[in-house]
Amino acid sequence: MDATHSASRRQRRWSLVGALCVAVMGASPALPSPYSDINAAAKAGPITVHRLRGNFSMLDGSGGNITVMAGPSGFFLVDTGIAVSKGMILGALRSIQPGKIHMAVLTHWHWDHADGDGWVRAAGASIIADKTAVARLRQTIRVVEWEHTFTPIPSTALPNIVITGDKTLKVDGETIRIRHYQSGHTDNDISVYFSKADILSAGDTFWNGQYPFIDYATGGSINGAIRAADANIAMSTARTIIVPGHGPVGDRASQIAFRDMLVGIRDKVKALKAKGLSLAQVQAAKPTAAWDTKWGRSVISGKLFTALVYRGV
Repeated sequence: MDATHSASRRQRRWSLVGALCVAVMGASPALPSPYSDINAAAKAGPITVHRLRGNFSMLDGSGGNITVMAGPSGFFLVDTGIAVSKGMILGALRSIQPGKIHMAVLTHWHWDHADGDGWVRAAGASIIADKTAVARLRQTIRVVEWEHTFTPIPSTALPNIVITGDKTLKVDGETIRIRHYQSGHTDNDISVYFSKADILSAGDTFWNGQYPFIDYATGGSINGAIRAADANIAMSTARTIIVPGHGPVGDRASQIAFRDMLVGIRDKVKALKAKGLSLAQVQAAKPTAAWDTKWGRSVISGKLFTALVYRGV
Protein backbone atom coordinates (compact mmCIF):
# COMPACT_ATOMS: atom_id res chain seq x y z
CA MET A 1 0.00 0.00 0.00
CA ASP A 2 1.51 3.37 -1.01
CA ALA A 3 2.03 6.13 1.53
CA THR A 4 -0.54 8.47 -0.04
CA HIS A 5 -3.34 5.88 0.10
CA SER A 6 -2.38 4.94 3.65
CA ALA A 7 -2.44 8.57 4.78
CA SER A 8 -5.83 9.09 3.13
CA ARG A 9 -7.24 6.02 4.88
CA ARG A 10 -5.92 7.26 8.22
CA GLN A 11 -7.48 10.67 7.63
CA ARG A 12 -10.92 9.16 6.94
CA ARG A 13 -10.66 6.85 9.95
CA TRP A 14 -9.82 9.71 12.31
CA SER A 15 -12.23 12.28 10.90
CA LEU A 16 -15.03 11.43 13.34
CA VAL A 17 -12.54 11.40 16.21
CA GLY A 18 -11.42 14.89 15.23
CA ALA A 19 -15.00 16.13 15.13
CA LEU A 20 -15.62 14.72 18.59
CA CYS A 21 -12.51 16.41 19.94
CA VAL A 22 -13.73 19.76 18.63
CA ALA A 23 -17.04 19.21 20.41
CA VAL A 24 -15.47 18.54 23.81
CA MET A 25 -15.92 22.06 25.12
CA GLY A 26 -19.71 21.80 24.88
CA ALA A 27 -20.51 18.34 23.60
CA SER A 28 -23.68 16.42 24.24
CA PRO A 29 -23.16 13.62 26.79
CA ALA A 30 -24.85 11.27 24.31
CA LEU A 31 -21.88 11.46 21.94
CA PRO A 32 -19.24 8.74 22.15
CA SER A 33 -16.00 10.00 23.69
CA PRO A 34 -12.85 10.52 21.63
CA TYR A 35 -11.27 7.80 23.79
CA SER A 36 -13.89 5.21 22.85
CA ASP A 37 -13.79 6.18 19.20
CA ILE A 38 -9.99 5.90 19.04
CA ASN A 39 -10.28 2.43 20.59
CA ALA A 40 -12.92 1.50 18.01
CA ALA A 41 -10.61 2.61 15.20
CA ALA A 42 -7.79 0.50 16.67
CA LYS A 43 -10.09 -2.51 16.92
CA ALA A 44 -11.24 -2.12 13.32
CA GLY A 45 -7.70 -1.88 11.97
CA PRO A 46 -5.95 -2.62 9.79
CA ILE A 47 -2.37 -2.55 11.03
CA THR A 48 -0.09 -1.47 8.18
CA VAL A 49 3.61 -2.33 7.99
CA HIS A 50 5.85 0.39 6.57
CA ARG A 51 9.39 -0.80 5.83
CA LEU A 52 11.93 1.81 6.89
CA ARG A 53 15.57 0.82 6.50
CA GLY A 54 17.27 -2.55 6.89
CA ASN A 55 15.52 -4.59 9.58
CA PHE A 56 13.33 -1.68 10.76
CA SER A 57 9.63 -1.10 10.18
CA MET A 58 6.85 1.15 11.46
CA LEU A 59 3.38 -0.15 12.28
CA ASP A 60 0.40 2.19 12.13
CA GLY A 61 -3.24 1.57 12.95
CA SER A 62 -3.19 0.96 16.70
CA GLY A 63 -3.31 4.45 18.18
CA GLY A 64 0.27 5.72 18.06
CA ASN A 65 2.88 4.47 15.64
CA ILE A 66 5.04 1.51 16.70
CA THR A 67 8.70 1.23 15.68
CA VAL A 68 9.92 -2.34 15.14
CA MET A 69 13.49 -3.62 15.05
CA ALA A 70 13.62 -7.27 13.94
CA GLY A 71 16.72 -9.26 14.85
CA PRO A 72 18.07 -12.60 16.02
CA SER A 73 16.73 -11.95 19.54
CA GLY A 74 13.23 -11.31 18.19
CA PHE A 75 11.42 -7.98 18.11
CA PHE A 76 12.41 -4.75 19.85
CA LEU A 77 9.47 -2.32 19.90
CA VAL A 78 9.08 1.36 20.61
CA ASP A 79 5.55 1.67 22.06
CA THR A 80 2.96 -1.09 22.23
CA GLY A 81 -0.24 0.48 20.84
CA ILE A 82 -3.77 -0.19 22.05
CA ALA A 83 -4.52 -3.62 23.53
CA VAL A 84 -7.50 -4.38 21.28
CA SER A 85 -5.06 -4.52 18.34
CA LYS A 86 -3.06 -7.42 19.81
CA GLY A 87 -3.98 -10.00 17.18
CA MET A 88 -3.37 -7.62 14.28
CA ILE A 89 -0.05 -6.44 15.72
CA LEU A 90 1.13 -10.03 16.10
CA GLY A 91 0.04 -10.74 12.53
CA ALA A 92 1.97 -7.71 11.28
CA LEU A 93 5.08 -8.84 13.16
CA ARG A 94 4.78 -12.37 11.68
CA SER A 95 4.75 -10.79 8.23
CA ILE A 96 8.19 -9.35 9.00
CA GLN A 97 9.82 -12.46 10.47
CA PRO A 98 9.14 -15.28 12.94
CA GLY A 99 9.92 -14.62 16.58
CA LYS A 100 8.70 -13.12 19.83
CA ILE A 101 8.80 -9.64 21.30
CA HIS A 102 11.72 -9.56 23.73
CA MET A 103 11.78 -5.86 24.69
CA ALA A 104 9.80 -2.64 24.30
CA VAL A 105 10.31 0.99 25.25
CA LEU A 106 7.50 3.42 26.04
CA THR A 107 7.88 6.97 24.76
CA HIS A 108 5.33 8.21 27.36
CA TRP A 109 2.33 7.09 29.43
CA HIS A 110 -0.62 7.70 27.07
CA TRP A 111 -2.81 4.66 26.46
CA ASP A 112 -2.61 4.85 22.66
CA HIS A 113 1.12 4.14 23.03
CA ALA A 114 1.16 2.02 26.20
CA ASP A 115 -2.11 0.12 26.45
CA GLY A 116 -0.52 -2.99 24.93
CA ASP A 117 1.88 -3.30 27.86
CA GLY A 118 -0.21 -5.95 29.61
CA TRP A 119 -0.14 -8.52 26.81
CA VAL A 120 3.46 -7.68 25.87
CA ARG A 121 4.58 -8.27 29.46
CA ALA A 122 2.46 -11.45 29.66
CA ALA A 123 4.26 -12.73 26.55
CA GLY A 124 7.55 -12.53 28.46
CA ALA A 125 8.99 -9.26 27.17
CA SER A 126 10.62 -6.56 29.29
CA ILE A 127 9.33 -3.00 29.02
CA ILE A 128 11.42 0.10 29.66
CA ALA A 129 9.84 3.40 30.69
CA ASP A 130 10.68 6.66 32.41
CA LYS A 131 10.06 6.81 36.16
CA THR A 132 7.44 9.53 35.76
CA ALA A 133 5.62 7.58 33.03
CA VAL A 134 5.34 4.62 35.40
CA ALA A 135 4.06 6.91 38.14
CA ARG A 136 1.41 8.26 35.75
CA LEU A 137 0.30 4.72 34.88
CA ARG A 138 -0.32 4.16 38.61
CA GLN A 139 -2.51 7.26 38.97
CA THR A 140 -6.10 8.25 38.30
CA ILE A 141 -5.95 10.98 35.65
CA ARG A 142 -8.79 12.84 33.96
CA VAL A 143 -8.02 14.02 30.40
CA VAL A 144 -10.84 16.41 29.58
CA GLU A 145 -10.22 16.54 25.84
CA TRP A 146 -10.59 12.74 25.58
CA GLU A 147 -13.60 12.68 27.92
CA HIS A 148 -11.99 9.87 29.84
CA THR A 149 -10.62 9.18 33.32
CA PHE A 150 -7.65 6.82 33.31
CA THR A 151 -7.33 4.54 36.34
CA PRO A 152 -4.23 2.71 37.63
CA ILE A 153 -3.22 -0.26 35.51
CA PRO A 154 -2.46 -3.65 37.13
CA SER A 155 1.06 -4.04 38.51
CA THR A 156 1.62 -7.02 36.19
CA ALA A 157 1.15 -4.71 33.20
CA LEU A 158 3.55 -2.01 34.40
CA PRO A 159 6.97 -1.57 32.77
CA ASN A 160 9.52 -3.64 34.67
CA ILE A 161 12.63 -1.60 33.80
CA VAL A 162 12.29 1.93 35.18
CA ILE A 163 14.83 4.59 34.19
CA THR A 164 15.47 8.04 35.64
CA GLY A 165 18.21 9.18 33.27
CA ASP A 166 19.32 8.52 29.72
CA LYS A 167 20.23 4.94 28.86
CA THR A 168 22.20 3.19 26.10
CA LEU A 169 21.51 -0.41 25.07
CA LYS A 170 23.32 -2.82 22.74
CA VAL A 171 20.85 -5.15 21.03
CA ASP A 172 21.58 -7.40 18.05
CA GLY A 173 24.46 -5.24 16.87
CA GLU A 174 22.51 -1.97 17.19
CA THR A 175 23.29 0.82 19.64
CA ILE A 176 20.04 2.19 21.06
CA ARG A 177 20.10 5.54 22.83
CA ILE A 178 17.16 6.42 25.07
CA ARG A 179 17.08 10.13 25.88
CA HIS A 180 14.79 12.34 27.96
CA TYR A 181 13.05 15.49 26.83
CA GLN A 182 12.17 18.34 29.11
CA SER A 183 8.43 18.52 29.74
CA GLY A 184 6.74 19.06 26.39
CA HIS A 185 3.92 16.84 25.13
CA THR A 186 3.85 15.40 28.68
CA ASP A 187 6.27 15.42 31.62
CA ASN A 188 7.61 11.93 30.80
CA ASP A 189 8.50 11.90 27.09
CA ILE A 190 11.58 10.05 25.87
CA SER A 191 13.10 9.47 22.44
CA VAL A 192 14.66 6.25 21.16
CA TYR A 193 17.49 6.58 18.62
CA PHE A 194 18.91 3.63 16.71
CA SER A 195 22.43 4.79 15.95
CA LYS A 196 23.53 2.38 13.20
CA ALA A 197 20.25 2.61 11.32
CA ASP A 198 19.96 6.39 11.97
CA ILE A 199 16.30 6.11 12.95
CA LEU A 200 14.78 8.35 15.64
CA SER A 201 11.49 7.39 17.34
CA ALA A 202 10.13 10.65 18.71
CA GLY A 203 6.80 9.55 20.17
CA ASP A 204 4.20 12.29 20.47
CA THR A 205 6.78 15.08 20.47
CA PHE A 206 6.25 14.87 16.68
CA TRP A 207 2.91 14.59 14.83
CA ASN A 208 3.77 14.57 11.15
CA GLY A 209 1.28 16.63 9.15
CA GLN A 210 -1.09 16.90 12.12
CA TYR A 211 -1.72 19.31 14.95
CA PRO A 212 -0.50 17.64 18.14
CA PHE A 213 -2.25 17.01 21.40
CA ILE A 214 -0.65 18.75 24.39
CA ASP A 215 -1.41 17.08 27.71
CA TYR A 216 -1.59 19.86 30.28
CA ALA A 217 -2.98 17.36 32.80
CA THR A 218 0.43 15.70 32.99
CA GLY A 219 2.89 18.50 32.51
CA GLY A 220 2.67 19.38 28.82
CA SER A 221 2.80 22.90 27.36
CA ILE A 222 3.10 24.61 23.98
CA ASN A 223 6.51 26.03 24.85
CA GLY A 224 7.66 22.60 25.97
CA ALA A 225 6.37 21.10 22.73
CA ILE A 226 8.50 23.61 20.79
CA ARG A 227 11.56 22.73 22.90
CA ALA A 228 11.00 19.06 22.14
CA ALA A 229 10.72 19.76 18.42
CA ASP A 230 13.99 21.69 18.58
CA ALA A 231 15.59 18.73 20.36
CA ASN A 232 14.47 16.39 17.56
CA ILE A 233 15.96 18.71 14.97
CA ALA A 234 19.24 18.77 16.90
CA MET A 235 19.26 14.94 17.10
CA SER A 236 18.77 14.43 13.35
CA THR A 237 20.45 14.99 9.99
CA ALA A 238 19.16 14.98 6.43
CA ARG A 239 19.60 11.17 6.40
CA THR A 240 17.71 10.47 9.65
CA ILE A 241 14.36 8.70 9.46
CA ILE A 242 12.05 10.10 12.14
CA VAL A 243 9.11 7.98 13.33
CA PRO A 244 6.43 10.32 14.68
CA GLY A 245 3.87 9.43 17.31
CA HIS A 246 1.17 9.99 14.68
CA GLY A 247 1.21 10.50 10.95
CA PRO A 248 3.45 9.16 8.17
CA VAL A 249 7.17 8.48 8.47
CA GLY A 250 9.07 11.75 8.65
CA ASP A 251 12.50 13.29 8.34
CA ARG A 252 14.38 16.37 9.52
CA ALA A 253 12.67 18.64 6.99
CA SER A 254 9.18 17.58 8.11
CA GLN A 255 10.27 18.00 11.75
CA ILE A 256 11.40 21.56 11.01
CA ALA A 257 8.06 22.28 9.32
CA PHE A 258 6.29 20.94 12.44
CA ARG A 259 8.39 23.15 14.73
CA ASP A 260 7.78 26.22 12.56
CA MET A 261 4.02 25.58 12.64
CA LEU A 262 4.07 25.35 16.45
CA VAL A 263 5.99 28.60 16.76
CA GLY A 264 3.81 30.43 14.25
CA ILE A 265 0.54 29.49 15.92
CA ARG A 266 1.91 30.01 19.43
CA ASP A 267 2.93 33.56 18.53
CA LYS A 268 -0.43 34.41 16.92
CA VAL A 269 -2.46 33.04 19.84
CA LYS A 270 -0.18 34.71 22.38
CA ALA A 271 -0.59 38.11 20.71
CA LEU A 272 -4.40 37.78 20.64
CA LYS A 273 -4.56 36.65 24.26
CA ALA A 274 -2.32 39.55 25.29
CA LYS A 275 -4.98 41.92 23.92
CA GLY A 276 -7.41 40.50 26.47
CA LEU A 277 -9.39 38.27 24.09
CA SER A 278 -11.24 35.30 25.55
CA LEU A 279 -10.71 31.79 24.22
CA ALA A 280 -13.91 32.01 22.19
CA GLN A 281 -12.80 35.31 20.69
CA VAL A 282 -9.37 33.96 19.81
CA GLN A 283 -10.94 30.89 18.20
CA ALA A 284 -13.26 33.14 16.22
CA ALA A 285 -10.20 35.01 14.90
CA LYS A 286 -8.95 31.69 13.43
CA PRO A 287 -5.24 32.07 14.18
CA THR A 288 -4.55 28.64 12.65
CA ALA A 289 -6.17 29.45 9.28
CA ALA A 290 -2.89 29.57 7.35
CA TRP A 291 -1.99 26.08 8.58
CA ASP A 292 -5.34 24.28 8.69
CA THR A 293 -5.25 22.81 5.19
CA LYS A 294 -2.01 20.96 5.92
CA TRP A 295 -2.20 20.30 9.66
CA GLY A 296 -5.84 20.43 10.70
CA ARG A 297 -7.46 17.49 8.93
CA SER A 298 -6.87 14.74 11.48
CA VAL A 299 -7.43 14.13 15.20
CA ILE A 300 -6.84 17.70 16.40
CA SER A 301 -8.67 20.48 14.56
CA GLY A 302 -7.48 24.07 14.35
CA LYS A 303 -10.16 25.08 16.85
CA LEU A 304 -9.08 22.53 19.44
CA PHE A 305 -5.39 23.23 18.88
CA THR A 306 -6.07 26.94 19.41
CA ALA A 307 -7.62 26.04 22.78
CA LEU A 308 -4.58 23.96 23.71
CA VAL A 309 -2.16 26.74 22.79
CA TYR A 310 -4.28 29.42 24.50
CA ARG A 311 -4.04 27.49 27.73
CA GLY A 312 -0.24 27.74 27.73
CA VAL A 313 0.50 31.33 26.66
